[in-house]
Amino acid sequence: MVVGVIPARLHSVRFPEKILARISGKPMIVHVAERAQKATQLDEIILAVDDEKTVRALEPYDFSSVLTSKNHPSGSDRIAEVIRNMDVEVVVNIQGDEPMMNPEIIDKLIEEFDDPSVQMTTAVSTVYGQEDILNPNSVKVFLDEKRNAVSFQRQLEDINAGGWYHHVGIYAYRKKTLLAYTKMPPSVSEKAHNLEQLRALDNGISIRAVITDFPFRGVDTKDDLKKLKKYLQINTNKR
Repeated sequence: MVVGVIPARLHSVRFPEKILARISGKPMIVHVAERAQKATQLDEIILAVDDEKTVRALEPYDFSSVLTSKNHPSGSDRIAEVIRNMDVEVVVNIQGDEPMMNPEIIDKLIEEFDDPSVQMTTAVSTVYGQEDILNPNSVKVFLDEKRNAVSFQRQLEDINAGGWYHHVGIYAYRKKTLLAYTKMPPSVSEKAHNLEQLRALDNGISIRAVITDFPFRGVDTKDDLKKLKKYLQINTNKR
């Protein structure tokens, strides 16, 4: 079985309660879940929430949700709590702040597990410019010739920007990989860069990347939300 889990922490540091921010009349997290529903390779979608306020906000919508501990250090840890006792082979971590996520990307991540050597996958985008280079919220990824991630960085010097991709906020793991990963202590580089995926690389877990032309960015700040709403308004008016 393949399960998509959307970790939904309410009190984000940079943008508190962003998962409940309204976009076209619905909470952001609902937009994420609705897009995930369009993926053909998922058997089930679960919202992993950490607050009763989120539970109440989701009541009008037909989604399966699980109330988890508030104390998880990362989305991966929250997901591990949800799937630990489930009969699951592959788990997709669908970020709750990616309301424009393309469901085809979810399917492509899952298809990579047809290769038995793949332990963990993520997505990167070729749509990558100067604004990404200068923005620490836009994570950059360097790949090797087999599409495995070599390095993740928040900041790059302009002169070293060639060969990098924009990291799209989504992961998939084999269940056993996720459970092993979440038992590992945070690595030195993970804590230095505030990037949990570095824990995987530092412990020998390879991350296979799917290369896309996905143009959107996650909603990290209120300004990101304003830009997204403006984009949606413009494109709705064009129809």
